[in-house]
Amino acid sequence: MQESDTRGAPTRVVSLAPSATATLDAMGAADRLVGVTAHCESESDAPVVGGWLNPDYDRLAEADPDLVCTSDALQSDVREELRNRGYEVCHVEPARLDEVLDSFETLGAAVGRPEAGEALAADCRNRLAAVEARTPDGPDSGPVVYCEEWSDPPMAAGNWVPDAVAAAGGRCPFVDAGDRSREVDREAVERADPDHVVLHLCGRGDRVSPESFRDRGWDVDAAVHVLDDSLLNQPSPRLVDGVETLADLLHPADA
Repeated sequence: MQESDTRGAPTRVVSLAPSATATLDAMGAADRLVGVTAHCESESDAPVVGGWLNPDYDRLAEADPDLVCTSDALQSDVREELRNRGYEVCHVEPARLDEVLDSFETLGAAVGRPEAGEALAADCRNRLAAVEARTPDGPDSGPVVYCEEWSDPPMAAGNWVPDAVAAAGGRCPFVDAGDRSREVDREAVERADPDHVVLHLCGRGDRVSPESFRDRGWDVDAAVHVLDDSLLNQPSPRLVDGVETLADLLHPADA
């Protein structure tokens, strides 16, 4: 689902979603940012206006935005509070990989740069096609991949991650693409007998040891990889970087 309430081309944008901030950066629109969250990484020097789920509305008001960007169902309460306070909001909720790319166009249009959004989405689609062309296995015959978004309790990654694995030439049978990430038990992972384990723990970046999985004592004979969580958890162009990285891990001879 994607929503955009636009009334002209905004020049003062606050991004309350790291994915929106990264996408605006990628389309060359960081100059419009006048506020970001403490969780955002940006080329701009926009001031921080609080957290992703707990923005500081006083600081946000000081930024005087004519558009605020939010993302994900977890920000639905923030979105409604913003609208109740009279702000124009661009909200996107991509659940699948193709919806992530579509959201780039939505965001570009919302900030008055539709051509930039369309160009970014097209470039990402071309990069995904290039990955597909060089991976030897299709999603029905590639290696099995267990992607873990959180470790306590273990959470198998959902949303667009199964699509990302399929795009990289692998299979991710733990959560249906588009469904939310969910807790998974040891037996389910062992039955699937994954060839690869990918740890991309939310909020941890790449500060995770592969041994943290091996030390559990699970009967899983798999290569264990650690990826920066933004490569798989963030519905921005970073996700396409993640697909390319996964393809290199799953099919190193074709890298």
